[in-house]
Amino acid sequence: MTDKKKLREEKDFKLLTNRLSRIEGQVRGVKKMLESNAYCVDILTQVSAIQAALNSFNKELLDNHIRTCVADGIRAGNDELIDELVTTLHKLMK
Repeated sequence: MTDKKKLREEKDFKLLTNRLSRIEGQVRGVKKMLESNAYCVDILTQVSAIQAALNSFNKELLDNHIRTCVADGIRAGNDELIDELVTTLHKLMK
């Protein structure tokens, strides 16, 4: 983690936190499925849905990051943000 901070618009903040809350609920649901001895395929299906939801969250956050942090930084002459973005994309594409 870095010491950098990002003040998000209220609309973006609510969108992202709502997505995370849904994902958190899905994870709790999978835990309950496991505890109740649910069928493996049913659990795997739910885990796949969680992964898709996390990917959707990442896409939204990355889109916002590029449009704000990266674009503003480049306009201000901070080309280091390009390297940071490339590194971040590599991590996301593992």
